[in-house]
Amino acid sequence: MKVAVIGATGLVGTVILQLLEERDFPLTDLYPVGSSRSVGKPIAFAGKTYHVMSVQDAIDNKPDLAIFSAGGDTSLEYAPAFAKAGSIVIDNSSAWRSDSTKPLVVAGVNDDHIENGHQIIANPNCSTMQLMVPLAPLHRKYGIKRLVISTYQSFTGTGKQAVDQYESEKITDVYDKDTAAYPHKIFANCIPHCGGFDDDGYTTEERKLENETIKILRDDNIKVTATAVRVPVFGGHSESVNIEFEKPFDLDEVKTLLDETPELILKDDPSTFDYPMPLDAYQTDEVYVGRLRRDTTISNGLNLWVVADNLRKGAATNTIQIAENLIKSGRLSTEA
Repeated sequence: MKVAVIGATGLVGTVILQLLEERDFPLTDLYPVGSSRSVGKPIAFAGKTYHVMSVQDAIDNKPDLAIFSAGGDTSLEYAPAFAKAGSIVIDNSSAWRSDSTKPLVVAGVNDDHIENGHQIIANPNCSTMQLMVPLAPLHRKYGIKRLVISTYQSFTGTGKQAVDQYESEKITDVYDKDTAAYPHKIFANCIPHCGGFDDDGYTTEERKLENETIKILRDDNIKVTATAVRVPVFGGHSESVNIEFEKPFDLDEVKTLLDETPELILKDDPSTFDYPMPLDAYQTDEVYVGRLRRDTTISNGLNLWVVADNLRKGAATNTIQIAENLIKSGRLSTEA
């Protein structure tokens, strides 16, 4: 199997390569793709040295699978070219998520969407992705009526420029607007602003949570409102989630349901201060949930706290799991 990774030198691309190796993904040829500045740069993978190539060179090699993690503009321009060359594309950017003709997939939640023959498959925003793991079984059981979400998103989700800003400020305590990724300091600060603002005062990250949740859960009746905050945290995104269900629920039953959900770890014992934190999620492939408690101000209300490593589970792991499911479904072949 020939696999291209577009954006191979970026934060998520680096983790994708790491996971392809860790999970022993059955590729025979690797085509790492980067910007013109990165072409020719050596990359170590599975005991071999590869060199970064251009997008066009990768297309010409007609890979079976093309994994994109290089930004929306790059995906919009080149994903169709890979698809035309016969590649199945899994895209990590926002380019195709809202496209009604493209499946938006969370592994273990709506895997059936990968079987419909589409050449381009969208990976959700990292904050949406981790949220779907606990919400999907709860929605099937009780029916979600309304969601109020507050996210506390690691600066690593913005990319290398944000990481450089954080590291510089940690050392100097000086904000440099000329090199900063954010309009304010991120070190020792929280910025209630993730993405650009729309005319209604919501940010793109908040709108992604609204729109992607509805698309993935396949229910236009769910009401979603969100506030997204950027925080000076390595290791993962955290989310405070208030749910209003259509049906009544038993709290112990909810805990059992979540505890039995694959790749979801329940940490919920206040007596021992056991609850999910980014340090728990860092460099892991699971989603963590805890702080479960009934919201007594509304009927059928539940509060919970969700944490996951945004670079791994929120992006890279889900991407590789989609590819693994494509193999299981027969859409990707490991035979010549």
